[in-house]
Amino acid sequence: MTHINIPFKKLIQSIVELPLSLPYLLLGLCLLIIFSSDFGKVLKSYGFKVVFDINGIIIAQCFVNLPFVIKLISNAFSEIDKRMLLVAGSLGAGKWKLFSTVILPLSQNAIISALILAWSRALGEFGATLMLVGVTRMKTETLPASIYLNVSVGDNSMAMASAIMLLLLSLISSMGIHYFESKKPTKLRM
Repeated sequence: MTHINIPFKKLIQSIVELPLSLPYLLLGLCLLIIFSSDFGKVLKSYGFKVVFDINGIIIAQCFVNLPFVIKLISNAFSEIDKRMLLVAGSLGAGKWKLFSTVILPLSQNAIISALILAWSRALGEFGATLMLVGVTRMKTETLPASIYLNVSVGDNSMAMASAIMLLLLSLISSMGIHYFESKKPTKLRM
């Protein structure tokens, strides 16, 4: 999307980035409709249950966070000096060689940072997960769901314990992101 001109590029980017501007409850409702339809029933017949299942948590978290990852990696790819790509191309590197030996190494730290950010954000995802899998103790309970359930039954100490765990994991993720952002890119090999 960053180095090749394709038809309808802006439309494709808008569709990929649509979840960034959707409320997560709406995104969760859309996922619930999709996975409750015949498509979801076919998946279930093959043993892949999504609605009210742990698989749904993963799918909801991916749909919510994948646009962030794509946007961050796309920005990293677009920041690569075009002259480097021209030089590598003039030295005989094909498109795959350019990608694997120039673009990926120069973007490696940004890719790792984007993945850490997505994982960190997924830990706190609540709206889409709530709509797709519900909140069932010890089955589809995530840390934000645990906070919600504990507050709703008046167990504030357990809610605070979950909140502190979420806070510590977020802090560790943030430190990891800063670490990879400050590292210099890997040396190129051709």
